[in-house]
Amino acid sequence: MRVRFAPSPTGDLHVGNIRTALFDWAYARHTGGKFIFRIEDTDRERVTDEYIAAAIDTLRWLGLDWDEGPEVGGPNGPYLQSQRLDIYAKWAETFLDNGDAYRCYCSTEELEARRESQRAANLAPGYDGKCRDLSADAIAKYE
Repeated sequence: MRVRFAPSPTGDLHVGNIRTALFDWAYARHTGGKFIFRIEDTDRERVTDEYIAAAIDTLRWLGLDWDEGPEVGGPNGPYLQSQRLDIYAKWAETFLDNGDAYRCYCSTEELEARRESQRAANLAPGYDGKCRDLSADAIAKYE
């Protein structure tokens, strides 16, 4: 059994983060599993080294240890998401090449306008798949 705690260090850990960490840690220890600590540091505008250090310090203060993660390493590192972008890019290309994924060419503004329309209609916001079935000619116009 492997359980993961992966906070985004854009501020101090809050009670919801701490609850999740405690439950994950306790479950891993109860089942003889592994507690994995990963840092979701991909929001480069809001993440700071201080918040990363604070997350580590908070778990240590709580008495939680982790089997894989920052400061202890492990076979599935790196454990800072920003250091894994090359891995994700490789897999994204594999999925695209296999036809298991597709590129979205919508602008941020288009996506936000759709979200606002969905909210106005009391619908849960979500991607509508607009680019899923674009023709080769349509894709060529974007690329």
